[in-house]
Amino acid sequence: MTETANPYLAHLESKTHKSGPKLSQTEIEAGPTNIYNGRPFSPKYYEILAKRQALPVFARRDEFLSQLHSSQFIILVGETGSGKTTQIPQFLVHELQPKGKMIGCTQPRRVAAMSVSRRVAEEMDVEYGQEVGYSIRFEDFTSPKTVLKYMTDGMLLREAMADPTLSKYSAIVLDEAHERTVATDILMGLMKQVAQKRPDLKIVVMSATLDAQKFQKYFEGAPLLMVSGRTFNVDIFYTPEPEKDYLEAAVRTALHIHLEEEPGDVLLFLTGEEEIEEACLRIRKEASQFGRDVPELRVVPLYSSLPPYMQQRIFEAAPPPRRPGDPPGRKIVVSTNIAETSLTIDGIVYVIDPGFSKQKVYNPRVRVESLLVSPISKASAQQRSGRAGRTRAGKCFRLYPERVFHRDLQEQTYPEILRCNLGAVVLELKKLGIDDLVHFDFMDPPAPETLMRALELLNYLGALDDEGDLTQIGRRMGEFPLDPQLSKMLIASADYGCSNEMLTIVSMLSVQNCFVRPRDKQKAADDAKRNFAHSDGDHLTLLNVFHAYKQDGEGNQDWCHKNFLNPRALKSADDVRTQLQRIMERLKISLVSPKFGTVAYYTQIRQALVLGFFMQVAHLERSGTYLTVKDNQIVRIHPSSVLDSTPEWVLYNEYVLTTQNFIRTVSSVRPEWLLEMAPHYYDLDRFPACDAKRALEAIKIRTAKEKYLAEKRRKL
Repeated sequence: MTETANPYLAHLESKTHKSGPKLSQTEIEAGPTNIYNGRPFSPKYYEILAKRQALPVFARRDEFLSQLHSSQFIILVGETGSGKTTQIPQFLVHELQPKGKMIGCTQPRRVAAMSVSRRVAEEMDVEYGQEVGYSIRFEDFTSPKTVLKYMTDGMLLREAMADPTLSKYSAIVLDEAHERTVATDILMGLMKQVAQKRPDLKIVVMSATLDAQKFQKYFEGAPLLMVSGRTFNVDIFYTPEPEKDYLEAAVRTALHIHLEEEPGDVLLFLTGEEEIEEACLRIRKEASQFGRDVPELRVVPLYSSLPPYMQQRIFEAAPPPRRPGDPPGRKIVVSTNIAETSLTIDGIVYVIDPGFSKQKVYNPRVRVESLLVSPISKASAQQRSGRAGRTRAGKCFRLYPERVFHRDLQEQTYPEILRCNLGAVVLELKKLGIDDLVHFDFMDPPAPETLMRALELLNYLGALDDEGDLTQIGRRMGEFPLDPQLSKMLIASADYGCSNEMLTIVSMLSVQNCFVRPRDKQKAADDAKRNFAHSDGDHLTLLNVFHAYKQDGEGNQDWCHKNFLNPRALKSADDVRTQLQRIMERLKISLVSPKFGTVAYYTQIRQALVLGFFMQVAHLERSGTYLTVKDNQIVRIHPSSVLDSTPEWVLYNEYVLTTQNFIRTVSSVRPEWLLEMAPHYYDLDRFPACDAKRALEAIKIRTAKEKYLAEKRRKL
């Protein structure tokens, strides 16, 4: 392929002479050279380039660049397979890079940020993590040379706190805007403000499916570029009646496709890690009984907490034929809705869509946020089916009746900002200098009650004063990429002499569950967990696990497997701890520990827990059930807790809604700590009548009497 035969390479070549490194005459004569590393392009670059040029978005490049130069905002709707996520940021790099700034591209999910950045580094023929990299929570894989950075939307928000005009960027791409995550919604409002201060900043809002008119109106008439996808016809199949057990139906459908349909890979959508791992296990078990006359089947999971090397397995080719002349094997990818828009997996011909995904739902009246399995929207269903028509005509099996699709599914996904706890959001906005939350330009303003609950939470935690202004401790809390309760707990723990231990506990709470409980070894796993259990609850148990890991298990997979611990989660917790420790050192928060082996050691840690989670406490009523303090919700301690007693007072991290109301990650606390550390919250004059109030009143009277007698003795 020569320069003259390739206008895009000619474009790169012209850039080489304008802004690239100085090359020798011999190198120039050798052909086009990569402007980022000064080396000739590799053969693989040309292979990938041919595929890139076939993408629909490539044909619209000139039109896109024309809009880029005439408008500050562009709305781009690119259907599945159009290539928008990989190509548009590269167009911006080549067009705007001479200004010496970066191009930033946000993704709603960390998996997408990591996978797409790896692919784009290959396409640009540069070193991954150097010229192209990614930034996600607790992980920054970039360098001073980085010109294109993929990141989660939350990470760009955090950058905006330190750099309100985003001065490092010449363009920002907000990708997958239709998913309407909280961070994306805030970023859209923020971009409108930043754009006024920086007329040179270009902003591209991209999506696969969105209400284009609504977005154009929000961005004050921004031009719209529609790019069709490279899709083939997809036949849709529905079930006659709703399935009682969609997981069983999904497994059955996957096996049916493997036995009856033409070669081609399968994409099965499920709602979360546990469901996905169970489905993979069941499909593998059934497939192992088919014998060698049936093509080989490879089952690959995909969810956000998988490590990068396992995520990459979804891009591997299907197994080859068992024997010459046999049909090729098949790959089944079992994924959350990550694969709906954020990632494109070539070779998918069949899609199985049970019609559900996990969504955050927040009830501000009882302050409960839960991940609930909910029906998807029509837009999501269309996206899923489109995954089957990327390489050839495909089939989508929807495990619900057609009437459900037309009558019961909503048109678009309900924005997350309307259904989540806004505590962390309000703290971020305040840190960004946005004080008038009511008039902030949200595309869909959250409910006033949800906003009031968030302000109330931050006021109780001491992050906001009574006027709603950010306090000194609130500013420090905003430095941590954590929920407000965790950051408050971390900051205040230094005063209780246990910030080292709290750092460990917060890190363990910030990663996936470290305990493994295989279905066929549940008793052995429970016995192993008891070896780490602390009588006062789950938080101290997590501390014990981490200490044991650092002493015996770090880098020792056998030790982790023997103790039914997830080495990946423990390694992540160690990495998170290192990142948080750097922030604490920067903020000059003392790293101290109580004297180990003393009674005070565990007591001080439990007291520090109360500083962050005093609003999440439950009391054992005379009826034998726990009642959450103030909100009066009947709850039970989750079966996964190590507590084998029923303490009168417990503090919890999570409220889980399943068949019953459970509280998870629980530790016992003393009621006098609640009165001492959070008197503003435990104001008994404004407390609902219940056993907890009576118990606290009795303690208050007893404490006052003890103080009076002590004072009297002192005077004598």
